[in-house]
Amino acid sequence: MRKNLFIIILVLLAFTNLSGCISEDSDTTTMELMVNYEQTNGTIIESYEDGELTSKDTITLDFDFSNTKSPNKIITYGIDINSASEPVTVDASSKSTVSIEFLEHGLYHLDAYAVDENGIIENTSIIVRIDLRIEWAEYNTNDPKILPIDPTPNNNGTPPYMMELTSVVENPSIIDAFGGGGQSVEFSWQMYDESDDACLSKNGKVDDGETDEWYVIHFNTYELHELRIIYEDGQDYINIEHVLSLTYHKDESEPNI
Repeated sequence: MRKNLFIIILVLLAFTNLSGCISEDSDTTTMELMVNYEQTNGTIIESYEDGELTSKDTITLDFDFSNTKSPNKIITYGIDINSASEPVTVDASSKSTVSIEFLEHGLYHLDAYAVDENGIIENTSIIVRIDLRIEWAEYNTNDPKILPIDPTPNNNGTPPYMMELTSVVENPSIIDAFGGGGQSVEFSWQMYDESDDACLSKNGKVDDGETDEWYVIHFNTYELHELRIIYEDGQDYINIEHVLSLTYHKDESEPNI
């Protein structure tokens, strides 16, 4: 009888210890990090007139941490864009959305994270694609300025997939005091690389009141370039409009809202 009683006591003690282990594990349940975002790409627009920057439209994206769950109090939500800048953080007790302003083009590998009161960190990766569009205008000029093109991303990441250029040259109509018109202008578009070689070019001609256009796609996005318009014949003043886009592969994370 005593032997049976001893065995029963041992079994009860074993169940008691097992129950304690289960309870302890439930107290240390892992945080469930959830970050929601409805947009992971955008295009920065830089506008220039007569070679001077007149405006720059940047991109701001929001990342919502409100669906994150944790058995412990969450202290901080943050996003590190893995560049020279410091991570952007918010106090989790008062905010659950982290907003990031992107000032330069590039593919960004973000590290989104949450920190609880015990210093436990949970993180997830988000890829953001930011393209660049340059809108360049010159009016009434016979000495066109050079458009410098720097495709290198400031975050030292993957270069753009391609450069896309649409350039329009106009010879505004001129009617002089005797009813005569203006002259034709012959010129050339020339794209120069770092070696100062014209890697792309096209000849153009605009009669009085007419326009000419150059559309080109270029895949050398590893070097600095310059776009030049060179007068070949004629002295009439012209108007110039360039639209240059630096475009990345569509490798961004899919929105989850």
